[in-house]
Amino acid sequence: MKLKLKSLLILILTLQFSDSTIFAQEFGIQLYSLRNQFKTNIEESLKTIADWGINTIEGGDTYGMEEVKFRALLSKYELNPVSIGASYEELRDSPEKVAQKALRYGARFVMCSWIPHNGNRFDIKNTKAAVKVFNESGAVLKREGIILAYHAHGYEFRPYEYGTLFDYMAQNAKNFSLEMDVFWITHGGEDPIALLEKYPDFVVMLHLKDMEKGLKGNDSGGADVETNVVLGQGQIDIEGIVKKAHQQGVRYMFIEDESSRVLDQVPKSLSFLKSISLN
Repeated sequence: MKLKLKSLLILILTLQFSDSTIFAQEFGIQLYSLRNQFKTNIEESLKTIADWGINTIEGGDTYGMEEVKFRALLSKYELNPVSIGASYEELRDSPEKVAQKALRYGARFVMCSWIPHNGNRFDIKNTKAAVKVFNESGAVLKREGIILAYHAHGYEFRPYEYGTLFDYMAQNAKNFSLEMDVFWITHGGEDPIALLEKYPDFVVMLHLKDMEKGLKGNDSGGADVETNVVLGQGQIDIEGIVKKAHQQGVRYMFIEDESSRVLDQVPKSLSFLKSISLN
């Protein structure tokens, strides 16, 4: 009898902690979403995020406040900065300083969101230079236990040889990964789910941002911020992407809403995300 009870208990535990629940999915927010609110009141903006029930954030900018005071406010409102941003120039010229900043924040990731280029001209020369910078700076970060992630904006999906410039980046990435912004991947003409399937080990974080229905994208890396809509109400398959990324072990997914309606839209986006079954 005791043996049967023990076997039953093991079965229950196995079902409860199956592959789909090995880790708790964390839906956070990219602080840039509230950039305009920070201009008015930094502490109140951080409190708003906490009041939404969010405790995982991506940031790095202090919006004019001394870093030590900003980090103190993050602690006060129990906001965990798992990722911070760094510019291409910072990574190229002083990766050690970037690593030290990440360590001060306790961040596991450093994200770079833009590769400098002239106007709308982005080619293999820019791509190869970026891969070199990311691999070299990523090695510096890796020594400190920090992962470098590049955030694509769409111009990387221009044709190159038998694929795209992005393919060249992914296939030559030794010391960096990808933070997939599903809006910009879609806007650039790619399918986020197909990209997750093609490079399952390359994607480590997501930016969740939905696109207004009817909007046609391009590979410029630019779009009207007011085309950001509530998650689940646009043309992007947010639910499918979240499920696929979760299956592949992507733990951190950040809402990034750049629209002027951010305070109204984020709670609705959170409700949508919480409605997705990940079992």
